[in-house]
Amino acid sequence: MSHFPKDFLWGGATAANQVEGAWNEDGRGPALTDVTTGGTVNTPRLITYLDKDGNPGTLSRGQSLPEGAHYAVLDGYYYPNHLGVDEYHRYKEDFALFAEMGFKTYRMSISWSRLFPRGDENEPNKAGVEHYRKVFEELRKNNIEPLVTIWHFDTPMYLEEHYGGWNNRQLIDFYTKFATTCFTEYKGLVHYWLTFNEINNTVSFVQVPEGADADKIYQERYQQLHHQFVASAKAVQIGHAVDPSNMIGCMICGVATYPATCDPADVLENRHSWERKLLYCSDVQCRGYYPTYAQRLWNEHNVQLDITDEDLIDLANGTVDMYTFSYYMSNLVTTHKVTDTVGGNFSLGARNEYLQYSDWGWAFDPTGLQYYLETLYDRYELPMMVVENGLGAYDTVEEDGSIHDPFRIDYYREHIKAMDRAIANGVELIGYTTWGCIDVVSAGTGEIRKRYGFIYVDVDDEGNGTLNRSRKDSFYWYKKVIASNGEDLA
Repeated sequence: MSHFPKDFLWGGATAANQVEGAWNEDGRGPALTDVTTGGTVNTPRLITYLDKDGNPGTLSRGQSLPEGAHYAVLDGYYYPNHLGVDEYHRYKEDFALFAEMGFKTYRMSISWSRLFPRGDENEPNKAGVEHYRKVFEELRKNNIEPLVTIWHFDTPMYLEEHYGGWNNRQLIDFYTKFATTCFTEYKGLVHYWLTFNEINNTVSFVQVPEGADADKIYQERYQQLHHQFVASAKAVQIGHAVDPSNMIGCMICGVATYPATCDPADVLENRHSWERKLLYCSDVQCRGYYPTYAQRLWNEHNVQLDITDEDLIDLANGTVDMYTFSYYMSNLVTTHKVTDTVGGNFSLGARNEYLQYSDWGWAFDPTGLQYYLETLYDRYELPMMVVENGLGAYDTVEEDGSIHDPFRIDYYREHIKAMDRAIANGVELIGYTTWGCIDVVSAGTGEIRKRYGFIYVDVDDEGNGTLNRSRKDSFYWYKKVIASNGEDLA
């Protein structure tokens, strides 16, 4: 017997920069994803630019532009986010397919630079505003509740280049203007909002290049996060003032970790890992203040934050209504030297001998989802949503056009069982959106062949194909799951 509540929000999730395409249409300005090349599981995505003399160059993600350089789209590189899967032009077709599956909700994001092409304008781009109005109205026609992420890794490029991105306190005001526009323009159409996608990634996956000043990098990252915390808190207050019925959540990249051994040093290191990578952000957003261990984290890298009294008031008054997170896998934490490592979703860790791994090094660990849900619900006692959960894998189109993906069905089945157990144990879980319900450009590798969806899109890693949509076996399986409210998982 299923423990899912009757009004449970079953659905799927995408991000604008990974599905929309139309990167330079209808007045949209560029974002950093538009100068990010494709990659593979073994070759990193690169960010392209022209230096002060006009010479082309590339950066790894997280590196800073050379002085006088500017981001640029260069010949000889393929930028998969320019096309995505063309949902900008095909959203009606896609929403009809979501409705056929029985979706109760669809998690999506609004491209900041589609509403504010530079990011610092006084008035929004009308074409962008009207596009999303039509999108939300179409979802409503299909009886699908929008779940909207305001910021999903797509700060307008102009703000990155001319203001220094989130290092600059001015971005708080630019973001709140963007968020205010979203809340006011789409009042009555959207009730569920997330302020920042995987906000903890800023400090969770810091890579310090050889010879770089680690303290300087961490100082910047923690200051960026502080500005985003304040921006989020202000947005929550604005969203509630515009429409008291709005439910506004944080969104955390939820990688559960375990100590690799019984060594007490590993157990303590794992606790500190949870604090640094997971709890630091959600404690601020859910509780409204910095936790006691924050000082220890700052001391590790001599971080001195610029925090005003007004900031602290905003943090206290802008706590979120719900806790949402992504969950794909778990990792091990150890203080011991490790030779057998695995990687996935930007993270690296020791191999867990009790788990199986995907072609991209992701651990298959549904029990970790139950563990995560029960741990975080006990901490905050806020309604929870799993807003990303999925398996990137190769798909084969058979001669008759069918696509058999039992591995994907197995993945979802076990994770849905884990959610059911957590609900039975008292967790208030209100929604589940798989990543991505339709094939998307992978954020990590830039590939399409790393497919996630219930819906197959005929396009390859170089943008070739018809872009036609077709149903995988998992499409019909998920339809059955939703219709039975999680009871029929066969």
